[in-house]
Amino acid sequence: MESGPAIFAGLVFALFGGALLVWTGIRVRHREPVSQGVSPVASAALAGAAAVVALGLAAYCLTRL
Repeated sequence: MESGPAIFAGLVFALFGGALLVWTGIRVRHREPVSQGVSPVASAALAGAAAVVALGLAAYCLTRL
């Protein structure tokens, strides 16, 4: 009964983290800003860290089945 919400949350975190990581990588590769008005290095690092945290939460949710 509890595995349904855990699977849903895990998949949402995995999709968000993966998409954010790919989007950030593409923006950095094309030397485009990740966030307007912020240092390019700081914004890329913060977005990358958020993506890694989301992927970590996805792994946590999916291993708790």
